[in-house]
Amino acid sequence: MSPISARAAVIGALLLPLTLTAPLPASAADASRAPAPAPAPAPAVTVEEARLDRAVPREILRRSGFDTVAPGFARALDGARSHRQAERAVARHGSALWERAVDRAQGRGPSVGDLSRDDDRPLYWARLAMTRELRQWQPDFGVSEDRRARLLDRLERASRGQDSMHTGDRDGGRKGHRNLKRIVMTGFDPFTLDRDVRISNPSGATALALDGTVIRTADGPARIETAVFPVRWQDFADGSVEWTLRGQLSRADLFTTVSQGRPGRIDIERTNGAWRGGFPDNETVSRTETVPVSDPASQPQWTSSTLPHTAILAAATGRFPVYDNTSVKEIPAGGTAVVTNPAGPTPGSTAREGGGGNYLSNEIAYRATLLRDRLGLDVPGGHVHTPVLEFGPGNTTEITDPVFVRNRLDIIAQVREIIRVAAGS
Repeated sequence: MSPISARAAVIGALLLPLTLTAPLPASAADASRAPAPAPAPAPAVTVEEARLDRAVPREILRRSGFDTVAPGFARALDGARSHRQAERAVARHGSALWERAVDRAQGRGPSVGDLSRDDDRPLYWARLAMTRELRQWQPDFGVSEDRRARLLDRLERASRGQDSMHTGDRDGGRKGHRNLKRIVMTGFDPFTLDRDVRISNPSGATALALDGTVIRTADGPARIETAVFPVRWQDFADGSVEWTLRGQLSRADLFTTVSQGRPGRIDIERTNGAWRGGFPDNETVSRTETVPVSDPASQPQWTSSTLPHTAILAAATGRFPVYDNTSVKEIPAGGTAVVTNPAGPTPGSTAREGGGGNYLSNEIAYRATLLRDRLGLDVPGGHVHTPVLEFGPGNTTEITDPVFVRNRLDIIAQVREIIRVAAGS
């Protein structure tokens, strides 16, 4: 995801295992004979969670029916009598939120509220309402800072579809769908919320619309599995991309990371750079540095897309023009100044922007393609930048309008078609 217009302002098979993603250990606190540990003070809410107090997020939750999610989760936490019961409640409610959002986007189940089903924002704000409940939860049996962090991590992964991607065996793991091609696709949360808290992210909406769906390609049927990632530098440094994708890419026939890019166009990004440009994330944190990976000594400055660019550009995929974006910003070998190279990086240069900039869209593309290369996989993959999702003319206050919905639906349909073309090439 990359605010391309703000560029100037702004794995993991090989990553060390992360403490936050390790299974929760059994604890003496689960046994009735053991004394309860002293509870750790509840942490303050995060910058993201604090935005829940604004009128727009509350309206989005109310008008989608997702305003009941966090209260139900809070009741489940209050009913937990041990750490194990709390862990089960977190896993169950996190997965249920993802499934509910996917079902809503794909037209299953009752339609609650008047927001269109394609809207990705209820998932985002409901998740934050859940993490705020968990962050401030104070059970009688006590919860350490480490345990709370583990529970928060589990909630994040479950509610983003990250731990439920089922690319399966060669037959696709579904009766009646033998010899399915397998496609992995990722999207992002809304971002730049302090600029406009109403914002939606079409890449996240596309992930919800396509998760678990089977498409027909020129090379046979293909099943799409998706997940959504946060717009936070630290999650990426902690290896969330590699944790999620390491087991998926080896079984995939195609992967594409997707994010929101420039207004009015779709970019198929050719090259990804190993540089963080500093644009603030959803926690208002800025990072300007080389993309942190586990083995920096062997870290390349650039990685490349292997999507079938020619086929994608030749196809009539939708109303937005599609571009093969080869331009990068680099410091040429032996130089000190940053220059733009429209044809791509030159030998020995140092990255400052990939085709997709130097924000988290560039970074997820860099990490996914670096993971592919380090695992020695011959699977086509790369990054697709969608158009910016725009409201209708003159709408500066309403959370939705017909133009906004039409634009999002058109972007979803066009990304689906791009994936279909790529998978059949």
